[in-house]
Amino acid sequence: MHCSWIGNAVVMPSSASASAICEAVPSSANVGAEVGSTVDSKLVLLRETPRLKVIRLYLAGSRYPCITMTDDPFIANPELINDPAYRAAVGDLLGVLAYGELSAFERLAADAAMAPLIPDKAAIARMAVTEFQHYEQLRDRLTELGVDPGEAMEPFRQPLDEFHAKTAPTDWLEGLVKAYVGDGIATDFYRQIASFVDPRTRELVLDACSDGGQAAFIVERVRSAIDADPRVAGRLALWGRRLVGEALSQAQRVAAERDALAGLLVGGVDRPGADLAQIGHMLAQMTENHTKRMTALGLAA
Repeated sequence: MHCSWIGNAVVMPSSASASAICEAVPSSANVGAEVGSTVDSKLVLLRETPRLKVIRLYLAGSRYPCITMTDDPFIANPELINDPAYRAAVGDLLGVLAYGELSAFERLAADAAMAPLIPDKAAIARMAVTEFQHYEQLRDRLTELGVDPGEAMEPFRQPLDEFHAKTAPTDWLEGLVKAYVGDGIATDFYRQIASFVDPRTRELVLDACSDGGQAAFIVERVRSAIDADPRVAGRLALWGRRLVGEALSQAQRVAAERDALAGLLVGGVDRPGADLAQIGHMLAQMTENHTKRMTALGLAA
């Protein structure tokens, strides 16, 4: 799968640096004010209570935050990681990510067979290897947490397999668009939810969502195909819309069936979660990112 995502030139501050910025901010009189910035981004104080200060990182030119930062509750209270509800939620998160990576490996290995040129086959095979490496890291983290990887992945096997069955590409170009657009929706969500987990898990999730250079390869190949035959663009645009619809349907199904996973967003007594406004912003950001991906491919969203 593809926070390196946060941009080629933007480095996301660590939770520690976000906290340091928060501590330098006066009380709630400055809520909504810019409290720090770089050339490419700005930090805005979103909410402040006696126990919690929330910071959002905004990319230049974007109305929506790419991630919400908080004073890390896991640093303030390391025992939170042992909370049964939290551990169940992290097991679900790592389980769905791990099975997603394993499925991506299988899918990309199959897609390589449709590549028209040997260098293209090699490039897709390299992507598949990266996905399997991510799977191994997630599997090892589950084991480290005392969770059986197979049991953690099993609840997500059927919905993910059904998604891939419904969106099996018929040719090389559809496979590329699926790897870029379809997976992009999922990884956007996981990047957002990573701000609600412990630092070790957060780092792993963001690494699993890293691009690894495959986006540039896919964009170049799809655009070249459109330049050679502009009629391809209409078919691929429809395919991209279908992928998003199927992805959202499967995501809703998983969220409805897995209360623990949904609990990561809701939070708990000692773990801040997202409110409705934040969830709305998150969905808006995902929509914005999807439009940008389609535009990068030369397709209408």
